[in-house]
Amino acid sequence: MDDRVEDIEIQLLLEALFQRYHYDFRNYARASIKRRLRQARDQMGFASFSALQEGLLHDPARLPRLLDYLTVQVSEMFRDPSYYRAIREKVIPHLRTYPSLKVWIAGCSEGEELYSFVIMFREEGLEKRTLFYATDINPDALDAAARGIYPLDRISAFTSNHRHSGGKSSLSDYYRADYGRAVFDKSLRDRVVFSDHSLVTDAVFAEMHLISCRNVLIYFDRKFQDRAIGLFRGSLARKGFLGLGSKESLHFSEHADAFAPFVRDEKIYQRHEQ
Repeated sequence: MDDRVEDIEIQLLLEALFQRYHYDFRNYARASIKRRLRQARDQMGFASFSALQEGLLHDPARLPRLLDYLTVQVSEMFRDPSYYRAIREKVIPHLRTYPSLKVWIAGCSEGEELYSFVIMFREEGLEKRTLFYATDINPDALDAAARGIYPLDRISAFTSNHRHSGGKSSLSDYYRADYGRAVFDKSLRDRVVFSDHSLVTDAVFAEMHLISCRNVLIYFDRKFQDRAIGLFRGSLARKGFLGLGSKESLHFSEHADAFAPFVRDEKIYQRHEQ
């Protein structure tokens, strides 16, 4: 198929997805979204993007499966352990000064990053004064996060990451093995609010002391990156902290002046405006 025709089909499909279901992928990084849509088209059994668009418009039951292709659901607990060690050693001493805390895990996927933070805050004695907000645009991912169940063969990597992040306990204290699965303790969700939230279309989310949004912005174009960072700016308390992924930066954002590098190597920033 002619590339130009394919690009038109993709644009029409993304517009239909927005108009029909209010999920806005129109300004996601085009190379990434095209790759994901091709995979969805082929594995969902459609001959073209136009056929996929027609199926999506007339059968809402297809939407969750399409969202699984368009949103990233692969992560690890304590992924990039040095990031969590920096939060533990550099950020948490500041957070201890607050009587109550709000932490937002934006783009929480299936919950690996969320549970990493809850476990770390429990180890540091801050869990009971913290409210955690876990958000994602994919309802199936949110359901998986709320269940907190992962294949047992992933636990070895989780455990190694936890240890290298400065963990003060054994990760096995927080889950039980059950027929090839690791079921994380439901008490880890006592202070968690799960919510459907889009960085592309939704508004400021409460007032946070720490926001962690890792490896999400890389899938946005510059316009959406600036919108998301503007949301974080508006959602952070004065002197609040923002953590990004290793390949993400505020350097080119129109909101860069509102933040100062706090742990530069780990992409942790502090809001410094009055």
